[in-house]
Amino acid sequence: MSAVNPRRWWALIVLAAAQFMVIMDTSIIGVALPDMQRELGFTDSSLQWVFNAYVVAFGGLLLLGGKLSDLLGARKIFTAGWVVLTAGSVIAAAAGTVWVEILGRAVQGVGGALIAPAAMTLLMMLFGHNPRELGKAMSLYGAAAPAGGTAGVFLGGVITEYLSWPWVFIVYIPIGLATLAAIPALLPKAEGKRGSVDWLGAIAVTAGVALAVYAIVTTDWLAGVGAAVLLVAFLLIQRSVREPLMPLAIWKTPGLAAANLAMALLGAAWIPMWYFLNLYLQKTLGYGSFASGAALLPMTVAVMIFMVGITARLLGRFGAKPLIVLGLGVLAVGIAGLSLVGANGSFVTDVLPASLIAAVGMSLAYIPAMMSAMSGVRPEEAGLASGIVNTTYNVGSALGLAVMTAIATGQGSTNAAFVGAAVVAAIGVVATVAFMRRPKAVAQEGQQPAALG
Repeated sequence: MSAVNPRRWWALIVLAAAQFMVIMDTSIIGVALPDMQRELGFTDSSLQWVFNAYVVAFGGLLLLGGKLSDLLGARKIFTAGWVVLTAGSVIAAAAGTVWVEILGRAVQGVGGALIAPAAMTLLMMLFGHNPRELGKAMSLYGAAAPAGGTAGVFLGGVITEYLSWPWVFIVYIPIGLATLAAIPALLPKAEGKRGSVDWLGAIAVTAGVALAVYAIVTTDWLAGVGAAVLLVAFLLIQRSVREPLMPLAIWKTPGLAAANLAMALLGAAWIPMWYFLNLYLQKTLGYGSFASGAALLPMTVAVMIFMVGITARLLGRFGAKPLIVLGLGVLAVGIAGLSLVGANGSFVTDVLPASLIAAVGMSLAYIPAMMSAMSGVRPEEAGLASGIVNTTYNVGSALGLAVMTAIATGQGSTNAAFVGAAVVAAIGVVATVAFMRRPKAVAQEGQQPAALG
């Protein structure tokens, strides 16, 4: 067993901050979208690709990021990811046309896809020696993701209100440079292993995810057929190549498939909820950019308090499955409450209670689902497993948002999107009860304890 890294908790700050920033990048542009639309000339239909370009590139390339992390070394890929993310931020901030803006967002997504799985591998390296420390570290790291998603809306509001929309991208530049400066001193070197990269599989899965989102957004059934063909081709490629991007045998890992299904449904409920809640606050209640962001701040605080102070303790006592079921159920109740708000709704009496309930549900489900997905994999597959679970969450988020947008457009009401998101969370409850099993005790050294299941 390798020596314990004395700087591991400082390193965790860098990793958690990276997770926070990567996920925040999906949400920080939300409040700035109307200003971007006016200045760059986005149409109503193309505007959502400011969000989707990032999420599709991020979600579609996470498997490749995980593979590269295993092959080339996690610290190298983590570093490369920050270089790419910073470069994408420069492009997005300086964009003067629609397509340059979308390109910048896609480049940011590529950077995020390199950072996220490498960060998870580094975290396992730093804390895998001690299950108690690993649980605490995972709680802090896990809290950074939903907190980043929600905080992005608030910070985007502040920046848009008092500066201008390019600053939602400019803020990433000094942060990226500071992170790159801290990496050599704090993060451990990680040796890679020999192997090759399944580039054909990477192209197939990324293009398939992009076409699937496009098909839902535009109701283009031909694109949907193309997406299905590409995703089936991806699976066939994984069966035929010597070193697949995603060895299908990994799905034999106890709990992996069920945990990933829970993560996909969690993302498909949570992300549409905050997206349409932001629209409701601005377009229906008439809140400005800053007020809208501030209205979502209590959710961020609730997520942080529950994830760091409560969920980890409950996870050790009850295991993952009960918390995932409870969390998705509470999330469904909170989102259903938001579906009842009207044109003359009150933030204090209508929005705040329901949004806090939803935040508690997210807090209870996210870390247990993440831990359950990672608990049975071998250490050398940590990067791949992290890529898979992050992919399912982000692809679920993109598809969920596309579906709820279509529902809201068809019904002419954001309430319909809240109803749809609540139904998705409820489906997650049923799916977790039906498919998740408590894993058998793990006897092999280096694997995570079975109590997580």
